[in-house]
Formats: sequence, structure tokens, C-alpha cells
Amino acid sequence: MTVQLNHTIVAAHDKQASARFLADILGLRVSPQYGPFVPVEIPNGVTLDYMDTSDEITPQHYAFLVSEDEFDTIFARVERAGLTYWADPFHHRPGEINRNDGGRGAYFDDPNGHRLEILTRPYGSGGQGTGDGGQG
Repeated sequence: MTVQLNHTIVAAHDKQASARFLADILGLRVSPQYGPFVPVEIPNGVTLDYMDTSDEITPQHYAFLVSEDEFDTIFARVERAGLTYWADPFHHRPGEINRNDGGRGAYFDDPNGHRLEILTRPYGSGGQGTGDGGQG
């Protein structure tokens, strides 16, 4: 049996708006509501199921491996949306992207404070990077 991540639940104060935010930034579509969840399916078949909560949200980290061309497209959407972005997961390098493992990466927050990351090379895959320890 091959173990694969199928879905995870993402806490949100407005599940529709949060799912739409992610889908718009990544160029995906929001699926029809399923029970209490609003799913956004990632092309590898994993679904992020947004669910409303009135509780305080503990920010989680979601990293998306993308091609160089997809990075350019997504990063342009981040900039057009006026989102603050960082080169590192600790938000110490605002307005920068990283070059870890010979690729590119950037972090930005969703409306609930979840930390989203786009990267073009998996961490530890080689290449020259900034050495900033920017693993998500």
C-alpha cells in the first residue's frame, strides 16, 4: 500500500473567502461545498478542506511546489494583491524571495494568518541557496 496525503482541514473564519483566496492566488478552483467543508483540490489530488471556526486560529504552514513558470505567475498575483511576502518562514526578510537549493521561494500569509509558501525546488534537492535555513 502506498501512503498518500488525501486531504487536510484548514480552519478559517470565513471558509468561502479563505478557499477563494487560495484558489485565486494559486490559479485553482474552489470545489462545491461538501458537508461543512469548502474544498480546494491541488493538482496532485490533495484537498485542502476549509472549515469555519469561531475559535482563535493557530496558524499552520502550507508549502506548494511549483514550476518556475508557475512561480512567476503566482508571485505576480501575490504582488498584484498587495500581499506582504518574505524570503523566510520567520518573516525576517520582507520583500525578498529566497534561492534555496538553486530554486526560488516566497512566503505570504492568508487572511487567517496561515503561512503559505511557494517554492520551485524541494528542500535538500541540491543547488546553491542562500543558506538561510528557510525550510518550511
